Amino acid sequence: MRAPVEICVFLLSVCAPAVLYILNNIPALQEPLPLLGMGMVVLGSVLLLILLTVGDKTRVDPLFYVFAEFSFTCMVGLTNALEQDGFISGFMGFYLKMGEPHLSTAYAVMMCYWEGIVHFLLFLTVIHRMFKGKLYRSLALLWAGSSIAHQIVLIPGVVVGKYGSNIRPAFWRNTPFFLVPFWAASLLFSRPRQMPIIKADEIAKEQKKNLLSRPVDLLLSFMLLGAMGFSVFRGFVVLNCPLDICFTYIYQYEPYLNDSVGFPRVMMLVYLFYALPLMAVFIYGLRTPGSSWMLDWTIFFAGAMAQAQWCHIGASLHSRTPFTYRVPADKWWPVIILNVLYTATPALMALRCHTNPAYFMKPVLKGQTNNEKKKN
Repeated sequence: MRAPVEICVFLLSVCAPAVLYILNNIPALQEPLPLLGMGMVVLGSVLLLILLTVGDKTRVDPLFYVFAEFSFTCMVGLTNALEQDGFISGFMGFYLKMGEPHLSTAYAVMMCYWEGIVHFLLFLTVIHRMFKGKLYRSLALLWAGSSIAHQIVLIPGVVVGKYGSNIRPAFWRNTPFFLVPFWAASLLFSRPRQMPIIKADEIAKEQKKNLLSRPVDLLLSFMLLGAMGFSVFRGFVVLNCPLDICFTYIYQYEPYLNDSVGFPRVMMLVYLFYALPLMAVFIYGLRTPGSSWMLDWTIFFAGAMAQAQWCHIGASLHSRTPFTYRVPADKWWPVIILNVLYTATPALMALRCHTNPAYFMKPVLKGQTNNEKKKN
């Protein structure tokens, strides 16, 4: 009797620390080019074992191979995070020295914890649901948003930050990990959405309400406006705006935004140029009945913001961040509260859309309500 696929993926993934330990003790592989080559060999071998795992299953979602391969790299990331925080040793020294030295930064450590715990659990859950014939599209979209947010900050941050002058060949291993989440997201968005079954008259009743008649949506609109303002403000801060309020904020509240690693600066610009327009579109969706796209995009955006903010908040407090760039002790609460509210807004938007989606269903055609009643 063959073990469930998710168990096979789990067992394969937890072999990652052993592989890292072996590579860490082979001197011949501790040079930049051999390190890149061995990394590709390991990932190729993992993919081959994954192919053997599914065996004679004829219809396998191509996303399964992505999730299974990425599960292995999640354990690599978790191993790195644990080693950088001093819980283990002897696994990542060779790779940090000749591969990707930026993985020792506070941002990368928090990123690796997120990958090794949140992404890994998401992958196992999605794979389980995939082979049980259950729905998994929403969970996969949550991962896609999180993974894209991770990549569009990590790679530009390395290039423009202080590690940009020390990029080794192994860094380009990130290329497929940058491209694949975009491909996966486009594949997921192109698939039909599983819409809940709601009576036509309930949809019509909900869509007749204006924003003032929906206090939850009104509150969310104000929260989105506040988040948009915060995005603009911090964008100006990292662009060295000369206003006194910006100067005060970056030196007395979030000095981490000035860290030379580059990640916080890139993240604030991502918020300014990508998150800000999307939040404006969500306010439009809250005012416009039948905006069914909200059901997908709010999940995607919630995943992206959760990942980004976890890394940002954690890195600004982490011991690997130089003391002068950490959040000052006397400003800890206001900074954390602002950032938690900023993180919670997209999550609450996604929760609202999926717990009561009637307002976002396609508009009810004239006469459809009465026909629905006749059928009942």
